[in-house]
Amino acid sequence: MFYIGCHLSASNGYLAMAKTAESIGANTFQFFTRNPRGGQAKAIDPRDTEAFGKYAKELAFGPILAHAPYTLNPCSADPRVREFANMVFTDDLQRLEYTPGAMYNFHPGSHVGQGVDVGIGLIVDQLNQVLRPEQTTTVLLETMAGKGSEIGGNFRELREIIDGVELQDKMGVCLDTCHVNDAGYDVVGDLDGVLTEFDNVVGLHRLKAIHINDSMNPLGAHKDRHQKIGQGYIGTEAFARIINHPALRDLPFYLETPNEIQGYADEIAMLKALRS
Repeated sequence: MFYIGCHLSASNGYLAMAKTAESIGANTFQFFTRNPRGGQAKAIDPRDTEAFGKYAKELAFGPILAHAPYTLNPCSADPRVREFANMVFTDDLQRLEYTPGAMYNFHPGSHVGQGVDVGIGLIVDQLNQVLRPEQTTTVLLETMAGKGSEIGGNFRELREIIDGVELQDKMGVCLDTCHVNDAGYDVVGDLDGVLTEFDNVVGLHRLKAIHINDSMNPLGAHKDRHQKIGQGYIGTEAFARIINHPALRDLPFYLETPNEIQGYADEIAMLKALRS
């Protein structure tokens, strides 16, 4: 099954997102759990989540992916920012139990001058506080572009975080094609080599999702600027190899390109046509 979706607004609820996804040819979707800049989350409507569950099962949807707000920084030097991250993380994981089997993606954070080792330690501490043995949600570390003091711009840092987590069975990785390109991993010219390195360092069994985005910047730019599929430095031919690669083809793919709904529909149709 080719699971392909895009980023949708959660303002009208889960069922509305699922119907929008189905209308543009998608069979999964990603959404922000709350305003991407933080703030209160909309109250969960159990009737909506129940209706969504039935609808998604009927249409054989793939796993949905919730995205944490960008303001969540568990390795900030400011304890108040870390407390906010803890609150949001805890609340989001509780809310996601209304949609069992979902995934929760977050940017590992920026150490803001404290150093990578300190930052990784703070991220690990937070994960060990918020993860619960009974949760059904898998938490995903996102691969980052490596700009500024970001953590997660190389595979080794992701592995060090996972190694420190007590409930490792609740953890996974989301590979962002734009980010890894900008971080210096050559997914255009050496996809096999990149995936071999990922397997050696992190383990392909931990790769649970793909953010499928082109990049406005060349390999190793450390910029993180998403582009529409085929209109950036990664290019259509490389995406055909990515979505058909034996190590990746059974994973869910989520578009985060600079698009409106019709643009997403066009990209989904394009990617389906490239699928062999």
